[in-house]
Amino acid sequence: MKNTRNLILVSMFAALTAIGAFIKVPIPYVPFTLQYLFCALAGLILGSRLGALSQIVYVAIGLCGVPVFTEGGGISYIFKPTFGYLIGFIVASYVIGKIREKVVELTFFKTILTLLLGLFFIYLFGVIYLYISFNLYLGKNISFYFAFFYGFVLCIAGDLVLTVFVAYISIKLLPVLRKSGYIA
Repeated sequence: MKNTRNLILVSMFAALTAIGAFIKVPIPYVPFTLQYLFCALAGLILGSRLGALSQIVYVAIGLCGVPVFTEGGGISYIFKPTFGYLIGFIVASYVIGKIREKVVELTFFKTILTLLLGLFFIYLFGVIYLYISFNLYLGKNISFYFAFFYGFVLCIAGDLVLTVFVAYISIKLLPVLRKSGYIA
């Protein structure tokens, strides 16, 4: 029964992340989406292993050709400048889940810090991949400042708002899920 529930939850968060890709605000180079919202919730609710697995499933489905990414899907998506953010979702969900598993009492402030650490990894992988992709694959010489500005500075405000939102709903939701036996 527990394995079935885990399979359903992993699939649900993979699907929610896919839905989040299509709820977007177009800004140059890296659109603002709700993918981070579901990636962060996956880590907080499912924990490190299952949270990361949900994001691996999401990325794998997209790489198999299902158009679940912001700009489609397929194996060639690894050459898109924004693919690093997808790698970051996997790492972030794991990190967020790992911290949630270790912290005895998750307060609003601790949740914010946890989510910010996960967000750090999304931007770390995203900006570096953006820079490398433009310079090596696309043959456009851009500075690291350009990648940092368009891949982080223009995007971070929306993700900080989502961080506060996720922290608020998770401190309300996690005790209910623990009490009902859905999470440890």
